[in-house]
Amino acid sequence: MELDPRGAEVEVENRAIHQKVDVASNRAARKWSGLQLLRRFVWESVRGPLFAMSPRPLWRWRQVLLRLFGARIGSHVHIFPSARIAIPWNLEIGNYASIGDGVILYNLGQISIGERATVSQYAHLCAGTHDYTDPTMPLLKKPIRIEADAWVCADAFVGPGVTIGRGAILGARAVAVSDVHQFEVAVGNPAMPKRHR
Repeated sequence: MELDPRGAEVEVENRAIHQKVDVASNRAARKWSGLQLLRRFVWESVRGPLFAMSPRPLWRWRQVLLRLFGARIGSHVHIFPSARIAIPWNLEIGNYASIGDGVILYNLGQISIGERATVSQYAHLCAGTHDYTDPTMPLLKKPIRIEADAWVCADAFVGPGVTIGRGAILGARAVAVSDVHQFEVAVGNPAMPKRHR
């Protein structure tokens, strides 16, 4: 009998092939209450015409609209009209923070953005994932925290459960799947610390 040089890898791979994802159970699982679904429907109904189509200089209008839907928004916050916010009541933004053009805040879990923090154009903050170790693939709503004075640069991705520390920088197109510590500059995929500010 000849052993495969990959040994344990093959065994894990074979087990994964035989363990089928239970799509039907996942779809049948109740992930949101009826009230939450209604609120999301109303938000999506008004987001297009009232938020996304508002002129860029109407920063305060978009702040007011988000507050009406339960977001906690500080003063002097700039949120571009093209930013996509999934669930306003899962959003907290501190004073003088900025959310750039085309940013995706997929906040199934809580996303908090600290004072003076910047989330640049086309960055993606994803506070939702699935437990791949369970065949039913249950939804996980893991919070994301961007601390004060941090900068998430253009096209960067911040994964579920990640904290970008105070004053830290996540470089352009970097992928943060673990925390970036205070005042670190992290770049690459996966993001790795390169220097301190």
